[in-house]
Amino acid sequence: MARARSSRSTPTPRSPWRRRLGIFLKVTLALALVAVIGLVTAVYVTRSDLPSFDELKSSPNGQMIRVHAADGTVLVSLGPSYGQWLPYDQIPTVMRDATVAVEDRRFRSHPGVDPIGIARSVQVRYQRGRWVQGGSTITQQLARTIFLSSQKKFGRKFREWILALALERKFSKDQILELYLNKVYYGGGAYGIDAAARKFFGHGADHLSLAEAAVIAGLVKAPSNYSPTADVDAAKGRAGVVIEQMVKAGVISQGEADAAEVSQVRLAPEAKQNSARYFTDWALPQLDTLIDEQQAPLEVWTTLDLSMQRAADTAIRQNVPAGAQGALVSLDRDGAVRAMVGGTDYVSSIYNRATQAVRQPGSAFKLFVYLAALEAGHKPEDTVVDEPVTIDGWSPRNDSRRNSGSVTLRTAFAYSLNTVAAKLGQEVGFQTVADMARRFGITTPVNTHPSMVLGTSDVRLIDMTRAFASVAANGVAIAPYAITRVTANGQTIYSHEVDRSHVLVAPYVAAQMTDLLQTAVNTGTGRQAQIGRPVAGKTGTTSSAKDGWFLGFSSGLTTGVWMGKDNARPIPGLHGGTAPARAFAAFMKPATANRPIEQFETQVTLPDMELEPDQESYYGQPDNGLFVDEDGNPVAQPDQREPAARPLPDDTGDEQAPDAAAPAAAPAPDRQELNQDWLNRVTGRDNGPPRDRHDVPPTRPLPRDVPRDAPRYPDERPYQ
Repeated sequence: MARARSSRSTPTPRSPWRRRLGIFLKVTLALALVAVIGLVTAVYVTRSDLPSFDELKSSPNGQMIRVHAADGTVLVSLGPSYGQWLPYDQIPTVMRDATVAVEDRRFRSHPGVDPIGIARSVQVRYQRGRWVQGGSTITQQLARTIFLSSQKKFGRKFREWILALALERKFSKDQILELYLNKVYYGGGAYGIDAAARKFFGHGADHLSLAEAAVIAGLVKAPSNYSPTADVDAAKGRAGVVIEQMVKAGVISQGEADAAEVSQVRLAPEAKQNSARYFTDWALPQLDTLIDEQQAPLEVWTTLDLSMQRAADTAIRQNVPAGAQGALVSLDRDGAVRAMVGGTDYVSSIYNRATQAVRQPGSAFKLFVYLAALEAGHKPEDTVVDEPVTIDGWSPRNDSRRNSGSVTLRTAFAYSLNTVAAKLGQEVGFQTVADMARRFGITTPVNTHPSMVLGTSDVRLIDMTRAFASVAANGVAIAPYAITRVTANGQTIYSHEVDRSHVLVAPYVAAQMTDLLQTAVNTGTGRQAQIGRPVAGKTGTTSSAKDGWFLGFSSGLTTGVWMGKDNARPIPGLHGGTAPARAFAAFMKPATANRPIEQFETQVTLPDMELEPDQESYYGQPDNGLFVDEDGNPVAQPDQREPAARPLPDDTGDEQAPDAAAPAAAPAPDRQELNQDWLNRVTGRDNGPPRDRHDVPPTRPLPRDVPRDAPRYPDERPYQ
């Protein structure tokens, strides 16, 4: 009996796993209790620090930026736009219901954070392998809008939860929804439903229709993707989703949804934009590197000259070939961007072809070939033999398909002889030419194949314009800039300083290059860029007339023009010396009208007269049709006319053959030499009034049957 009682009183040993599980549960419970206490403490501490409802109503979100032209005119106002604050009872019921249905259906029941929504977003993340749903409540979005950034980090998300729980403890659901609908971002710079309604529909938000409310409610998820101004179809499609959610939530009937007719909603017309937006779109992102201010309203003062901008816009529109695009950049002597046109119509295409597009420059790239040659010791008067040449299996030819023997560098540059450029590139080294291009600000990759001397590397217009501006500045580096100063709350927080300390080439090299560039304008391929005062510049045309360039400078202003199609298709009749040169002249005449005439250090010198083939080399006859093979050699066309006996000016940058469709040139009168007196008059050296582009030497009259203002080739419009 005693033995049996003893056996019953002995405790059974506990399993070690049960003991460990018990400890784990106790520790977990303790940690959970501490976490809950910490969370509650954090929520109530945050609640006590929150601003009052009235303070939150008056605090703006986002940074206002006003951009000024050089004369102080406001170019554009960017940043947040706020409409009238609507109290909760003045917000249309359809707007409140649409927002809750699509953004947070359990808004009225959760405490600020929705565990069900979080679990659903995690499940979708697991199923699809990426985050598709965020699980954020309206209260969380409000906390993020007012107090936080949009960075997707756990620390930011945890603070968002704390703030959302605190907001729910301090404000009612109606107050939170009122704050949300008046402060959340709806795209297009519009904050709040009233600003959004005025922007997209042209009226206030106090009388929104169901369809309009659905459009606005649908914008919160992705304002840039669903904005009616960016994609009308996407905005209306998203509004249809909102209405479906409203039906599922039971706030509207299927009949009401069918009657909404989202597809018929009328949008307010977008405000008219102009070409100055190309400039502001390029300039404003630079603020991120210039200043640190992210909150205070900013006044940004820029270099843009509105009169020059209008002239640039007109010059491009009036001269660009039909179906093509055009771009223009003009820099002042210190690098200030005075005009920028990135396309023919900003509304239809915001793509900035002046700063973003990369295209082959053709013969305009010879600037770097000759700079390298001049720096290596060559002079404009040096002679070189124009003869057939083969470099690593590549055999460039001149446009005339003839060679002229011994010529000066001035003559070779004026008539853009490809064989001479190739020989110079081989002499100084193709890597040296590429280094010279990079030295002068070419930011795109430059190849070192022999054909690179003819401009086969893609470049940007603004970079090429910068290079020519540096030559105009006697070899000192010019850096384009747009922003002169920035003020915040009346205090200057940034002021631009021009750096003139970086010398690219010796002044004498820049002066000799200017000498060559003058000759190209006055007697070579760039004659249509004459404006009645000294001009130095260079043309460029790529194979099959896909791109036309003219870049030049006069009176402290350097301007680059490009024309072509975005798809790089050929444009019949396009040459650097035609439409681009005319656009250059059409812009530069009014742009320099109030500037004194400035003479270059070197006077214009005529090229070798024995190479002048006929009148057409001086009077606007363009290069003949443009077809070449992959090596830049001409492809013969049927019925092409007999090539000229001597080289014609070539601004193509690639060896090209005459186009069979091009009409034969009109017979020229007997050849007579130009004289230096005429050059002096054209360049303003005779102390008389500047002559226009039709001022020709008395010894070289136009044919009697050709009116002085008549077009000289098929696609030319009379000069205006």
